[in-house]
Amino acid sequence: MGSDFLLATLFNLSVNLIYTIVALMVGVLALKFVDKRLLERVDIEEELKNNNIAVAIFASTILLFVALIVSFGLKA
Repeated sequence: MGSDFLLATLFNLSVNLIYTIVALMVGVLALKFVDKRLLERVDIEEELKNNNIAVAIFASTILLFVALIVSFGLKA
């Protein structure tokens, strides 16, 4: 009975990790799409080097959303 519980736990962990990796990849692809299509005239890295606070807030918000995706993937 103990090995069944361990097997079920490992299966659940692997499913959650796969879901998290897929969700993270989708999030990164969405970020690249937004960066290339919607923000064509804005170079995020260059604006960060110029100490643009608005771009820093935008980039950190995107990172927070990615962190939420990862945390919900590991919780489920």
